[in-house]
Amino acid sequence: MCTGCYNGVVPDCCAHDLAVLIDDPTARGIATAITTRIRDGHLVPGDRLPTVRALAVALATSPTTVHAAWRILARGGTIDSRGRSGTFVRAERRRGAAQRYNSVVGEIGSRLDLATGVPDPDLLPEVRRALAQVSRRTLTTTYLDQPILPRLEELLAESWPFVPERFTMVDGALDALDRVCAAVVRTGDRVLVEDPGFPPLFDLIEQLGGVPVGVAVDDEGMIPMALAAALRVHPVAIIIQPRAQNPFGSSLSAERLSVLAALIKPGTALVVEDDHSGDIAWFPTLSMGTYLPQRTVHIRSFSKSHGPDLRLAAIGGAGAVVDEVVDRRRLGPGWSSRLLQAVLVEMLRDPHTVATVGAARQEYHRRRVTLAALLHDRGLVTHGVDGINLWLDVADEHTAQVMLTVAGVGVAPGAAFWLGVPAVSGNLRITLNYDGDRLEWLADALAAAGQP
Repeated sequence: MCTGCYNGVVPDCCAHDLAVLIDDPTARGIATAITTRIRDGHLVPGDRLPTVRALAVALATSPTTVHAAWRILARGGTIDSRGRSGTFVRAERRRGAAQRYNSVVGEIGSRLDLATGVPDPDLLPEVRRALAQVSRRTLTTTYLDQPILPRLEELLAESWPFVPERFTMVDGALDALDRVCAAVVRTGDRVLVEDPGFPPLFDLIEQLGGVPVGVAVDDEGMIPMALAAALRVHPVAIIIQPRAQNPFGSSLSAERLSVLAALIKPGTALVVEDDHSGDIAWFPTLSMGTYLPQRTVHIRSFSKSHGPDLRLAAIGGAGAVVDEVVDRRRLGPGWSSRLLQAVLVEMLRDPHTVATVGAARQEYHRRRVTLAALLHDRGLVTHGVDGINLWLDVADEHTAQVMLTVAGVGVAPGAAFWLGVPAVSGNLRITLNYDGDRLEWLADALAAAGQP
């Protein structure tokens, strides 16, 4: 432990002790020096590091540079930000990065798996015809082509909810969220998310060193009063699911979008929209980009609508953010398969595929409305208006899950979807990827498990 420390706490005066050990006051140099001091025992697990401001003053550099160093260390699992409590040397590298996500999926093997949030394979369009159309083409002979096929970009622009400054393609909605968040979130930054919301997103923000802050939702999206209160923490980003919200089932109305945009506009936060259900969502796409085009990034996934194995999602919006995603990808995969992009182009243009996706949209909506009505008749409360998941209130979450497991039904426990205190004693998320003819039986099983 460095001199001047006591009980694992580093007062700001120790910023000078640490600064003299740092030869290179760049972000990378600071991160490297701190890593070296941890290895040689000068800093030990549990030590609190100086504040960003104090170390910046001691090094005669900017707080932004120290923030960047903290981010490098946090992503490498070396330090841990604890909000107002400070930043500490981590006792060990973070394990269980997808802890919430894993708790949602649990053990697969139920006769009827309604836990994993995957689309019904019987409702997915046929891909063989599109594959045959592109199999004879050579789509690239260089690493320097643009990351998105020009024809695909044209098709996306025709249906995008606002005019984006830039487009790119990545490997699915979660990959898009990962890359966009990595471009804007620094250690200690606050990020507003829906609550209940998507567990992998919570895990992701925390892995980047950010702090997810929950905002309550209803059937129309984030509740304005809750958002107004949350904006007081000065977030760097606000992440919303504009339709088919997972798990609650919200979809933004035009009126709600207008109110939320008025609240967000005075700040500087980037709005990130995760349109993960794409063309199988029942409600039309509405976007904050119609109000804040230079501060909005819209993500549209094709996994649930056209096939999970396509692994494709489009990112369109604020040019500076999209450009940073593209530049960072050049140091990794470079681009998403142009062969798969060409397959998607064929599917988006094929009338039979368009009709199949439209039929799937109708069927998911029918299942949602029918099952919600059956559960209501049995005294249970459901939420939401859109998407392939149904959010159900239950008297006791653990008991309900056990009873359903015994009945051969796998469901996702609601606890992992909450950042704050749940509004009721328990919830279950039920994916509507089952045979629609079994709705009565399923409603009986859910009622037996969900009531007191």
